[in-house]
Amino acid sequence: MPIVDASTLTTLALAAGVVALLALALAVGAQLRLARVRRDFAALGDDGATDIARVAATQNHRIDRLTAEVTRLREHVASAEDDVRQSLRNVAVVRYDAFGDMGGRLSFSAAIVDDLGDGIVISSIHARGESRTYAKGIVGGTSSITLTPEEQQALASATKDESGTARPARLPDRTKDAS
Repeated sequence: MPIVDASTLTTLALAAGVVALLALALAVGAQLRLARVRRDFAALGDDGATDIARVAATQNHRIDRLTAEVTRLREHVASAEDDVRQSLRNVAVVRYDAFGDMGGRLSFSAAIVDDLGDGIVISSIHARGESRTYAKGIVGGTSSITLTPEEQQALASATKDESGTARPARLPDRTKDAS
């Protein structure tokens, strides 16, 4: 007589098959998770031979280099902003008739200043037989040489925005005809 009868062997074979299928399903799941982890790890490093600590150290080094580069660029931008503030970018022109017998508003005064009010006022007085040009330096919005009313108007227009208030230090270029 056999030690194990046929029904027991069938039950055992079915149980072994179920365990084998369960083991196969677990193995496939583990393989899929491992593939996902390898894919994520490959995104961190260039090769699959690097351990996670080395990848983290490399990323920290890259972040440090980027931080230094951003700091350098911020300093460069601040320097460029200073250069822009000192550029002669605020311009106003006043055209007028210097003499009663001349028409056409051929005479003019032009103020060209930076954001701090430093620059120059150029005036050209046009008469029938001659034309004269004058230049006066401007520091901080004022001149050591007396300005004519037209020169004062041009300077005031160059150093103020459209609403008539003093121009802030970081305004875009403005060129206008103040006459």
